[in-house]
Amino acid sequence: MSPRLGESHPATSATHHPEINAGLEGLEGLPEIPPYDQVGALDARALSKTLFGRLDSLEEGTHEYAYVRNTLVELNLALVKFAAARFRSRSEPMEDIVQVGTIGLIKAIDRFDLSRGVEFPTFAMPTIIGEIKRFFRDTSWSVRVPRRLQELRLDLARAGDDLAQRLDRAPTVGELAAELGIPEDEVVQGMAASNAYTASSLDAQPEEDDTEGALADRIGYEDHGLEGIEYVESLKPLIAGLPARERKILSLRFFAGMTQSEIGEELGISQMHVSRLLSRTLRRLRKGLTTED
Repeated sequence: MSPRLGESHPATSATHHPEINAGLEGLEGLPEIPPYDQVGALDARALSKTLFGRLDSLEEGTHEYAYVRNTLVELNLALVKFAAARFRSRSEPMEDIVQVGTIGLIKAIDRFDLSRGVEFPTFAMPTIIGEIKRFFRDTSWSVRVPRRLQELRLDLARAGDDLAQRLDRAPTVGELAAELGIPEDEVVQGMAASNAYTASSLDAQPEEDDTEGALADRIGYEDHGLEGIEYVESLKPLIAGLPARERKILSLRFFAGMTQSEIGEELGISQMHVSRLLSRTLRRLRKGLTTED
């Protein structure tokens, strides 16, 4: 059991722990600080009040100010660990979460006003949790999305859970929009943003009952036939402006697959005449494409 303030403890003397109490020199009126891992919650709260009172009387930037401020951080690290435990299911290492929460603790210490009569844990906890949540919001998304959509994703998740319990089924987009009082297109945007929270590897293997291969094997291939669509669409008005015989020659040559000799027999002209007409027509079409570009 942790010793109460003012009680002696064989492991709390400055003789046995000079690194802890060295900063007390020149700070009259402060109690001896026991090892931080031996300070109970009530003792930490009482010590914190005393240290906050002294912090107000010290000049920022001095050695004494830094010592008292650092001691407050050490005494209240249990608040950070308690807050961080709420996020242990996340994929980020707990050490990183504690470090981020400690930043929130330091901000709370710098902003705390003892004269307001609020207990420090009550004041600090929202700041610590807020800092951890900000860390997840800013670093955990696989693809960067606007902050508004990140917050909308959380609202949709909560509303979806509530509606699913009440309706005993998954809610529709319209029901989510009515629940949150927002347009349906914003609900759709929030749902799309949820897909950016996590990313999957292209080499990820499917589930055991999935007969398909890895994701990379299911991605569509490049269709080189699409490259000619633009040219076909551009050629249509040019071909429509050709004389009927030249359109006929193009159709027989490139769609029916006939040779120039066969086209000549079909139209009653020589193969050389077909060749000249075909060459002239192709130059005209090529010039028309170049002019439009």
